[in-house]
Amino acid sequence: MSEPVSIGLIGAGIMGERMLRAILAQPPGLVRAAGIWDPSAEAMARIAGELPQVARLADAAAVIAASDCVYVASPPASHLGHARAALAAGRTVFCEKPLAVDVADARAFVAQAGARGAVNFPFASSPAVSQLQDWVAAGAVGGSRRITVEVAFASWPRSWQADAAGWLDRREQGGFTREVVSHFLFLSRRFGGELRGLQASAVFPEAGRSERRVEAWLMAGDIPVTLAGSVGTTAKDDHNVWMLEGDAGAVRLCDWSLAERRQPDGSWQRAPNALTQLEARPVALKRQLEGVAKLARGEAHRLATLEEALNVQEIVEAILAS
Repeated sequence: MSEPVSIGLIGAGIMGERMLRAILAQPPGLVRAAGIWDPSAEAMARIAGELPQVARLADAAAVIAASDCVYVASPPASHLGHARAALAAGRTVFCEKPLAVDVADARAFVAQAGARGAVNFPFASSPAVSQLQDWVAAGAVGGSRRITVEVAFASWPRSWQADAAGWLDRREQGGFTREVVSHFLFLSRRFGGELRGLQASAVFPEAGRSERRVEAWLMAGDIPVTLAGSVGTTAKDDHNVWMLEGDAGAVRLCDWSLAERRQPDGSWQRAPNALTQLEARPVALKRQLEGVAKLARGEAHRLATLEEALNVQEIVEAILAS
């Protein structure tokens, strides 16, 4: 049996801790936690108290030195600096989205990195997305396809992200288009192809804060995509629907993890093995980490490639600049 892939983590916020716990939950031989670092003393103290078995390293350079693959979960503006340092040290990189906030810099990075990096879009490993793919392959949608994406939030940031509002609700790095819509653009790309031909509008009613409404029209390969997102238009923390419709029927993904298929009478039937988001998350994380191990070993994987993430980022930033 090969040695487990050692993953070092830069960033101990919500996503960093979630990934760290997922690593610790995996069977021996797949992955192991090389250590974690965050510039926040409070965040490091929290890790020390809750996960004392994990090495708390002195800085980002120490994380890189201890790792086979570096997981970058710091705020977006710092992603490429850490990723470049990891690549220069001969490591692979698994980065949180967005890849960056500067599109030109992201393009230069992707051209340099080649196949040594991937981005954490969990839909690449989602059980519900696998179900949608199976339905589509079986002819549930047919031709003349179109995609509709709707996302809505009671407030932004979402309640569980309040501690990160300092960057999540700022125009420079935050907003729901980068944080949430990007996932559904990635999903559309996986089903249709390269994202292109954008027309969009974004509304920023409060100076310095992130967007509160977006609308967009674009193509995923040959499939037209219509997107709408808003804040303050639902009582839910987070509500979303991604739908692929064609001349033979439709399938959709609701609230991140619920796959549904439209019946001849127009009603929607949920997949019999559908999981809630909380139930689906550990399954997807395990599959993502299996992909990270393959990435580190130079094997084929289904993680979001840097090229896919760059395409998504280009569209996201164009929406926000519209």
